[in-house]
Amino acid sequence: MPDVVVIGSGHNALVSACYLAKAGLAVTVLERDTVPGGAVSTVERFPGYQMDRGSSAHVMIRHTGIIEQLELARHGLQYQDMDPWGFAPFRTADGGQVALTFSVDLDRTCASIESVCGARDAEAYHGFAEDWAARNELVFDAFASAPTPTRIARSLWGLGRRTGLSGIELSRQFLTSGDALLDAHFSDERLKTALSWLGAQSGSPMHEPATADLVGWTSLMHRRAPGHPRGGSGMLTTALISRLRADGGEIRLGDGAIEILAGSGRVSGVRTDSGDVLGSAVVVAGCHVLTTMQLLGEGAPAALADRVRRLVRAGNGIGMAVRLGTTDLPRYPSAAADGSSYRAMQLIAPSRHALREAYADYLCGRPATRPPVVAMTFSAFDDTIAPPGRHNVTVWGQWHPYELVAERWPDIAEREARRLVDAISTVAPGFADTVEHVYVQSPLDLERELGLLRGNVMHVDMSLDQMFGWRPLPELAGHRVPDVTGLYLTGASTHPGGGVFGASGRTVARIVLRDTR
Repeated sequence: MPDVVVIGSGHNALVSACYLAKAGLAVTVLERDTVPGGAVSTVERFPGYQMDRGSSAHVMIRHTGIIEQLELARHGLQYQDMDPWGFAPFRTADGGQVALTFSVDLDRTCASIESVCGARDAEAYHGFAEDWAARNELVFDAFASAPTPTRIARSLWGLGRRTGLSGIELSRQFLTSGDALLDAHFSDERLKTALSWLGAQSGSPMHEPATADLVGWTSLMHRRAPGHPRGGSGMLTTALISRLRADGGEIRLGDGAIEILAGSGRVSGVRTDSGDVLGSAVVVAGCHVLTTMQLLGEGAPAALADRVRRLVRAGNGIGMAVRLGTTDLPRYPSAAADGSSYRAMQLIAPSRHALREAYADYLCGRPATRPPVVAMTFSAFDDTIAPPGRHNVTVWGQWHPYELVAERWPDIAEREARRLVDAISTVAPGFADTVEHVYVQSPLDLERELGLLRGNVMHVDMSLDQMFGWRPLPELAGHRVPDVTGLYLTGASTHPGGGVFGASGRTVARIVLRDTR
């Protein structure tokens, strides 16, 4: 009988499993899919193409220390730095093109900004990046454990000491909108557009209140570059499973949980699709919080289940992805001659007005007429994910609602995929002609393939009222389930939220070890 049963093999669940197995507990991970990793997985979509199913660029986990603590490099994980990490091309009035390039080296980034936007904005960016990177190192400290009032107060106190600002002023700055923050610092709309689009990758548009730090946290990429695992995003999952097995843990694929067994206020195990019952006094649920409540069924406290059902907002999706096999890279006229631009997230949005137009379409229940996109071209520096002479290109488009007003995703997915490709062609002429293979992941496809309810890659909307000590609800923010002893929550539904992070999984492992010892 395992000491711990972990439901789901998403990266947070696997991180938790690894820390628990490392501590000597017998751990069994259950996964319904035959491909482990959830949204951090890679499969062969077309012959010779290893394509990510979900996330591709790994940002936050590289700041947590998890990779080093679990010694994942010894288990085959090899990160390739995305440096530069941002490349934003813009058309000029005379029909030419210029680009902003964001590198780990802050001075190099400022030189790029100066060449496009002028010395004033370059100088302002230097101060902005240093200030907000320092702030977010302390924010990351708050992300490293459950969001208790003590932990958050400690981080705020540290922020006050570091910045010299009063609590009132700090709170004002963090509660302002990302766009207002940008307007207060910079003049050139192109710089503001690139940073606004970066900040919006969590889902919230930057004109909404309390989105300032979604812009500010990007400055941490001047401290450490985002990474792409050689071989694809799923290599993180492969390394975690190798580490888990090295410490005696096991993973069962194709046999997911259908019921969390609970009674008398305590869990007793999990029933699987095959009918097996795995008895255990500790269950770590790495699935969506709404799915966890369904698995608990009548074992869930009635009042809690009702609050989760009514108050936890999975939202209306965020966007869609298109995975392309091409004969060439997007040829941006402003790309660096040394090819380094193709290491970066390519931020294709003509203006903040265009971002707001796309979000307006989303609110109206229709795909963006002019979708802003992020393109990623990892095969430019990873020769393992595409055949020789071919390229593997990921395109992410925002905002695309899960629930449409007048159309159905099965009818329009291919049309919307073409729009995303065409968006790249506006700044990389001829790119559409290089496309040989297309795999479309609409919000509906993301739900069906990856279990992302309503197509929300963050599980739960990343709005202020569903973050920190409110994620996903105050009574669940400590990763425990009230009145169900032995049941713990991890994953994107919990603090600190979505993205390739792993902090939630490590936090839960520490809580389980404290509780069981």
